Amino acid sequence: DEAWITRVPARSIYFDPEDKLMKYREILKLTPKLKGANYDILHIHTPFVAHYAGLKLAKALKIPTVETYHTFFEDYLHHYLGWIPKSMARGIARMISKSQCNQVYGLVSPSQPMLDVLYSYGVNTSSEVIPTGLQQNSFVEVDGLAFRERYGIPANRPMLLYVGRVAYEKNIGFLLEVVRLLIDEIPDILFLITGEGPAEESLKHHVNHLGLQKHVQFVGYLDRTTELNACYKAADIFVFASKSETQGLVLLEAMAQGTPIVAIAELGTASVLVEGLGAKIAAE
Repeated sequence: DEAWITRVPARSIYFDPEDKLMKYREILKLTPKLKGANYDILHIHTPFVAHYAGLKLAKALKIPTVETYHTFFEDYLHHYLGWIPKSMARGIARMISKSQCNQVYGLVSPSQPMLDVLYSYGVNTSSEVIPTGLQQNSFVEVDGLAFRERYGIPANRPMLLYVGRVAYEKNIGFLLEVVRLLIDEIPDILFLITGEGPAEESLKHHVNHLGLQKHVQFVGYLDRTTELNACYKAADIFVFASKSETQGLVLLEAMAQGTPIVAIAELGTASVLVEGLGAKIAAE
């Protein structure tokens, strides 16, 4: 059958303009329409307002809920609630995650390390590890040299690449420090940062502070169907230093285009990376 998609309005968050929270009551208005559709299960994908709206909707429809735990909340919350002590923010995140995961009928984790963390919180819901896969178009042949031409990058210039949200928990500042150290050995090195997010302005200031203006280029979001694969292909090495990934899907996307990886293997990325199989695992 053809999929039915409905868009739910959202409101901005004053301390994090990039992210939004869906309007709880708007999704509950769907209840009458959904009641006649004979759904078997409701699948929740976020730990915020959608979680509680999903539970309420499932109760009204008298069907069980499954939730996929996509975000390592414990390593995320303190970046956005900076006025709360870090240890307290972590404790709050653990408590919320435990409560939410134990409210659903079934739990999906993208990786075993992430599921082990949830077990350590006291989560006892029936659980399965189901890694997120790639679309077939992640493997199509693309032209990396053409991408370099479009962005004014010489074909022989050594290029490192990061793809993802430009957020504090992604540890991009550490990668900038690495680039600074590499300049002595590779004077023309370029670090391409693909994506947008709340840490972008702070990182741009850090680039200026380190004197890396000629070595770092921010390109923003790239269209997944036309540009992103070519960006992966254009890079010499994909670099990744996040310690908070529940899986690390961008690592698989880079591998799909044959781009070697240098990354920190921690939490979810440890389930993706194997030393010597397209990847070099680095200690911070």
